[in-house]
Amino acid sequence: MDRGKPGSKMHILSDANGLPLVVGISVGNVHDSEGLKPMVEGHQTQHDPCRGRYFKPQRLHADKAYDIPHLRKWLWGKHIGIRIARKGVESSEGRRRWVIERTMSWLSGYRRLSPRNYLAFLGLAAALCCYKRLVRLTT
Repeated sequence: MDRGKPGSKMHILSDANGLPLVVGISVGNVHDSEGLKPMVEGHQTQHDPCRGRYFKPQRLHADKAYDIPHLRKWLWGKHIGIRIARKGVESSEGRRRWVIERTMSWLSGYRRLSPRNYLAFLGLAAALCCYKRLVRLTT
């Protein structure tokens, strides 16, 4: 938590490759963990009509800011695997954390994000990141 910090924070839920799935913002002086539930609830599961089932996140990787018992219990109740670094324990999850840091860097690269319409432009930047990845994979 950054007490008294003006501005806003980006919250991003991405896949294992770093593609942004859900983006959100909050005020700068709230704890990071308060953005987890809206991000997970905002992620719509996809329905596969051929197999007749829904897809949901299998595992959630997060840093030590999300090591809160009620969040662990909430994720456990949603049947989502938990890989959250423990407070006070050295973690070897640097590679997985690097993926989301890279995604945040991609989104921060769009310097013209307007403060008045920040969420709209953040969503547009996420869509552009996904589009660029799609073009790179199909060419």
